[in-house]
Amino acid sequence: MRAARIHRFGPPDVIVIDDISRPIPGNGEILIRVAATGVGPWDALIREGKSKVSPSPPLTLGSDLSGVIEAVGPGVLGFNPGDEVFGVTNPQFCGANAEYALALSGMVARKPSRLTHVEAASVPVVAVTAWQMLFDYAHAQAGQTVLILGAAGNVGAYAVQFAAHSRIHVIATAGTSDLEYVRSLGAENVVDYRSNPIDYASLSVDAVIDTVGGEAQEQSVQALKQGGILVSVVSTGPLPQQRSDVRSVFFYVDVTTARLNTISEMFASGTLATQVGTVLPLEQVRVAHEMLAGAPHARGKIVLQVAA
Repeated sequence: MRAARIHRFGPPDVIVIDDISRPIPGNGEILIRVAATGVGPWDALIREGKSKVSPSPPLTLGSDLSGVIEAVGPGVLGFNPGDEVFGVTNPQFCGANAEYALALSGMVARKPSRLTHVEAASVPVVAVTAWQMLFDYAHAQAGQTVLILGAAGNVGAYAVQFAAHSRIHVIATAGTSDLEYVRSLGAENVVDYRSNPIDYASLSVDAVIDTVGGEAQEQSVQALKQGGILVSVVSTGPLPQQRSDVRSVFFYVDVTTARLNTISEMFASGTLATQVGTVLPLEQVRVAHEMLAGAPHARGKIVLQVAA
């Protein structure tokens, strides 16, 4: 089978398409015939050797995937060959950019029937990340207000939708060309971070959902109410010392069948929309990684289509 692999850490040109043996599912694993697989910033970190969770090369890149179960290993319950599923491969975030991939059964769920495989492959990591930021860590509730930094990004866009659906007030930051898009997702107040400096101190929010880091993260702390929390997936640094009355947390996403099922229900009800960006064949995985590094691409999650 074809697989996008690296044999050493480095830039996009270290990625090669290898012909390797089809894996055999072990205890608790399922073998998926991959229809589509996502490409995200964490894949670049793995390729560069900067990930704290991935194994050493040689390895197959990719974690998000959607496809059809080919076989199930011992101890797998609730899944059968022929089931259409989506999710991620494993806690090491590798193995999905291939024609067949092994996945832990507790990290996949049945694919939402309303979604194509390409759409479904764009969902797992970014949608679950947004869900955890809002509800598992910020514990946001109806009537509260959250500030979402980078609301037009893949994680930010889901955070806006989840919050709006839960009747949480949303203040969002986005670039000039993305303002209307973010409003369409449900944000009540969208601030153009490119055109004017943001007066964070004039805001009063219960939580900051940080998907950008850097100076915006540092300044956004001013917007928090006493006892508020900043949840970040891009920076582990401590909060500025002048705010001892607020908290911060950094975490790694935990994709589970239960969380995927919750999100699937929202797709089924039509309250959630995917954000697919550029779609490429598996053979152009290097191009996808160049896009992660800044090459032009469509807004949304980059997806590799493996099978028709």
